[in-house]
Amino acid sequence: MIPILDMTAFRQGDTDAFVDALGRACRETGFFGITGHGIAAELRERAFAMSRAFFAMEQADKDALSISLSPHNRGYSTIGQEFLDEASGVRDSKEAFNIGLDLAPDDPRVMGGEPFRGVNVWPDLPGFRETMLEYYDAVWALGRALHTALACDLGIRPDFFEPHLDQPLATLRLLRYPPATGAAGEIGAGAHTDYGTITLLATDGVPGLQVKPRGGDWIDLPGVPDGFVVNIALEEVKASVIEALPGTGTPKYPPVTGAQYLASRLNATYDHKFGETA
Repeated sequence: MIPILDMTAFRQGDTDAFVDALGRACRETGFFGITGHGIAAELRERAFAMSRAFFAMEQADKDALSISLSPHNRGYSTIGQEFLDEASGVRDSKEAFNIGLDLAPDDPRVMGGEPFRGVNVWPDLPGFRETMLEYYDAVWALGRALHTALACDLGIRPDFFEPHLDQPLATLRLLRYPPATGAAGEIGAGAHTDYGTITLLATDGVPGLQVKPRGGDWIDLPGVPDGFVVNIALEEVKASVIEALPGTGTPKYPPVTGAQYLASRLNATYDHKFGETA
């Protein structure tokens, strides 16, 4: 089982116990669950309801929002469009919808053609955009709080990561896994590592997802009612250079920007290219 950590005391200013538990979980498993995060259950339920409504739309209406029409990792990915397990090339039997930092068409970053700085696309569903942006902002704030705890555990100043998280490449990703058909080699999502510094995963309680803790074998993802499963990974922000923290010794990998790394991972997952503009 992965550890389940309660953020209530941390959010109230009593940080030591949570920071210590967070550090152990990151070093020993790489996964942990969180409760007491402060995101209202009503908002979470509304986001799940809107997600279900989107995936129930007519296929043609979803396809009109295809992620293949955007170089900025926004929009709808149909069943079989992704192959997360790069080695096997087996295509994922899932569908998804990606929402990023909401930018206006006349935003200078959009107008300047910055990679992964595009406008979101939206289905014609009343309340969908408002709900998803409210949920995006809530989880974004939670992610920043967790980065404060990570900084404290690492012995660096608590706000070390904050300048790199104010304009994130973070993606709110809605996912639907249809029932398995029993076909040979079928898989919902291939084995993979995630793209951001952390992934916050909320599930609807239906079993089927697995994680591989550091040094262990695959285990079923436990339910965390009204909580999240957290996975630590690699990068977050386009302009920030990802490199070894000060005082941690000789770097194992060369520095790379968040946009460069994200493009490399996405371009290995899809048949079209991301991070490029006309």
